[in-house]
This record gives sequence, C-alpha cells and structure tokens, in this order.
Amino acid sequence: MPRRRPKYLPDNYYHIYNRGFDRASIFREEDNYLFVLRKVKHYTKVLNLSIVVYCLMPNHYHFLVRQDGDKSAGLLPQRVFNSYTKAYNLKYNRSGTLFQGPYQVRQITNKSYLLNLCRYIHANPVKDGLVADIEDWPYSNYLEWIGKRSGSLVDLRFVQEHFSSPQRYAEFVLDYLKNRDLPEEIRTYLNSWEELT
Repeated sequence: MPRRRPKYLPDNYYHIYNRGFDRASIFREEDNYLFVLRKVKHYTKVLNLSIVVYCLMPNHYHFLVRQDGDKSAGLLPQRVFNSYTKAYNLKYNRSGTLFQGPYQVRQITNKSYLLNLCRYIHANPVKDGLVADIEDWPYSNYLEWIGKRSGSLVDLRFVQEHFSSPQRYAEFVLDYLKNRDLPEEIRTYLNSWEELT
C-alpha cells in the first residue's frame, strides 16, 4: 500500500527521494545533473523553499527541503522531474517513465533525526562506492556545508545553527562513515529506503 503524503506546512522539513525505473540510471552525463540543479534552483525560488541537503546519485536522488511559505514542497519534485523526464527522453530518443513511481516523501520533525539524515544523504556517494573521498562527489551540497565551494543550493544559516564549524560537520559525517553509528529510529527508516534502491 502506498505511503500517505504528509501535510505540507510552512517551517517544516521534508525528505524527498526517488529512484530510476528498475533501478536504472537517471543521470547519464554531467549535463543531466546540471539540468536538474538549474531546475531545482529556479523552483526553490518560485515555491519559496530552502534546500538543506541534496545529493544526486546515478540512479536516485535525495532532497531535504524546508517549506518556507504556503506553496507545497511536494511541487518541487513534480515540476523538476516532469521537465527533466521530457528533456531526458527527447535527448536520448526514448519514451516512457524514468522513475520507479511517484516520488517518496517523509516529514522530518525530530532534530536528531534531521541532523542524522543530513549526514546520511551527504555520505551516499562514499557509502555506495562511487568515490573514496566524500569531497570528490560534485553533485551534492556537502562542499557548501564545509565551506569549500560557494553555491546557492544550501541553507548556510541552518548549518551554522546546528554545527559550531564546518570542520565539526565534516567530523560528524566522517564518524558515520567510519562507524555507521545512527540512532535505531533513523537506521530503520534508512534501511527501508535502501531496500527500495
């Protein structure tokens, strides 16, 4: 049975994610990633959303967003990926769905859960074996979080409110990668996500 969508409310956080149909790649080349990031940048302004964390992976994506106004955060994946699917199909001379199904979303209300989700999302490229050093994956905002790249798809105020320094956050992520030490509640949630990918 499909999971019910949460109510979309101002000042709430939402984890939005999806994967490619039959676990196939949804990004073939750098231009694909950049197309999606340009669309996300545009629609976060239009919809009054803040991107807290994002990570685009070859066969799936994660966004942790805060809804800052009355427009539904659920419009972000609809607008971005409807447009992307059309462009992708045209570019690669294909038709049909690109994704496994409708996007998935969870409202995140617990602070510990929220912070652990941030590091889990950022750690994905290392955890999945795409890079050995998390700083080598360009399609997330981890580098913005640790002050090594200036980009606009990040809420630096959120970072500063929750971590005393960029180094402290880097240590927090590294600790997860070394120990996979997450609270049981978030481990259960993330395990259910990993079964889908």
